[in-house]
Amino acid sequence: MRFENKVILITGTNNPKGIGAAIARKFANANAKLVLVYKRLDYSWDEAKANEPGYDLYFKSLASDGGEVKDELEGAGAKILTIEADITEKDAPAKIFKQAVKKFGHVDFLINNAAEFSEHDSLDKITPEAIDLIFDVNTKATLLMSQLYLQNFQGQSGRIINFSTDSAQNMAGQIAYGASKAANESVTRSLAVELGSKGITVNCIAPGPTQTGWINKDLETIVLPDIPTGRLVQPEDIADAVAFLCSDEANQITGQIIKVSGGHNI
Repeated sequence: MRFENKVILITGTNNPKGIGAAIARKFANANAKLVLVYKRLDYSWDEAKANEPGYDLYFKSLASDGGEVKDELEGAGAKILTIEADITEKDAPAKIFKQAVKKFGHVDFLINNAAEFSEHDSLDKITPEAIDLIFDVNTKATLLMSQLYLQNFQGQSGRIINFSTDSAQNMAGQIAYGASKAANESVTRSLAVELGSKGITVNCIAPGPTQTGWINKDLETIVLPDIPTGRLVQPEDIADAVAFLCSDEANQITGQIIKVSGGHNI
């Protein structure tokens, strides 16, 4: 897979154990140029519990400034631009692409990885504010970032990768989150039809239970029996799928929702 000098914009990249960081590493190793977009999220955590997988570690990572990921990639010689931005703000997508184009001249691929969820997303607990935020980040921003990508697209072979979840069609207990991800699947198919004639393919990754720092040992024990391959999905598994969909080998694959779940929820 040849990505040398390709410019790849990835949202949601500040968690060192996250999917965005794994995708960045994958493309950095192939000598791509990276635009890393992130937002420090306002979570609290118990520092004493933040050295092992669980929500304390996860929340600490999501609240970070992206420095660990940036230092790692730059230390390995990667050419990167980091942008701290709230992609739900009206002018944020335009500002992000302006900075990216100023730095690297263009953007080849867009990876819409940023996501929002609520700890209280069942029907009896969800709030209007949480619903708005979830859809603003997961679906609205995906559309608006894709719109700015199209407006700035200068190549002949482009890629947009969106994100769903393997439980998007039935996610009791995370209703708004699941609905926003199901919407992304519809967005992906629609954009694939609209953009195919422009040389841009649009696909969607639907991860299963992925160890981005939040799955503790107790939860792992509960989840593993439902994964036919017998292991949690790792961020690197997602990065491999993203890289394939961005490769020349995948230039006739578009409008697809690809579960990377080890067989969970198939």
